[in-house]
Amino acid sequence: MRLFSKTLFVCLLISFVGYSQTTANNLKYLKQKTPSSTPEIFAPDLISKKSEYEFGSVFNKAGTEFYYGVDTGNTSEIRFTKLVGKTWSKPKTILSDTRFGYNDPFLSPDEKRLYFISQRSLDGKGSKNDHDIWYVEKQGNSWSAPINAGSNINTKNDEYYISFTESGTMYFSSNKKNAAKKQQSFDIYYSEFKDGKFQEAVVLSEAINTKYYEADVFIDPKETYIIFCANRPEGLGRGDLYISFKNTDGTWTKSINMGNTINTKGHELCPYVSSDGKYFFYTSNQDIYWVSTKFFDTLRK
Repeated sequence: MRLFSKTLFVCLLISFVGYSQTTANNLKYLKQKTPSSTPEIFAPDLISKKSEYEFGSVFNKAGTEFYYGVDTGNTSEIRFTKLVGKTWSKPKTILSDTRFGYNDPFLSPDEKRLYFISQRSLDGKGSKNDHDIWYVEKQGNSWSAPINAGSNINTKNDEYYISFTESGTMYFSSNKKNAAKKQQSFDIYYSEFKDGKFQEAVVLSEAINTKYYEADVFIDPKETYIIFCANRPEGLGRGDLYISFKNTDGTWTKSINMGNTINTKGHELCPYVSSDGKYFFYTSNQDIYWVSTKFFDTLRK
């Protein structure tokens, strides 16, 4: 009788743990049904709305917080929702201003900083003609005032989009090599984070950068692949998503178009992969889409 009771207890415990894990998984990603190999609009009418333009999204590692950018038609702002108990909170705006926009949110590896881009002036009293990369620091349940990422990142030209490796190296894009600030002249850079500050930015090789537009870069935290938006003659639309994989010698393979599973005649941008590596998020037709990352294996081949 004692053995039976012990066995029954173990079985019930295993069942409870399995049920709890399943329940937790069902609460992730705003309770949305996860996609397969066909891209689907993410959280329609909740996040992706017909009346707005959504872009630049990121979850925290636990999958319990979601940040994303929205162009309302008047300005761009950053919104946030979180899992409270078993319910996701109503999305609220956490960064906005009538003078300048905020967009392209991305969390630092330790999640103590939220990075973004803005035309905010350095004194915070006005706007300027170019975008810089900024961040706010976590302060309990709130955030600090915006802090500029510094001169090793920002220039008098535009700096766009942000993503990080596990070690804190920042990948971003800039058109700083072009004095005329032409939109088609963006390249992708990286900057290592050492001794509490970003180092001088380094431009990536010709496997990634060309004479055409390359921006909106997502770097796999382990640096096994890199995804970015490019506008090239062989592309399918106004901007396509490309991918490159890292070779064993540390170089990058020649970037390839991710194909018509992802790209359309329109503009695909703002790539992001969830921290569990399972889902690929991006913006298309002014909405956020997501799809299983299993199709990456066919691209790798």
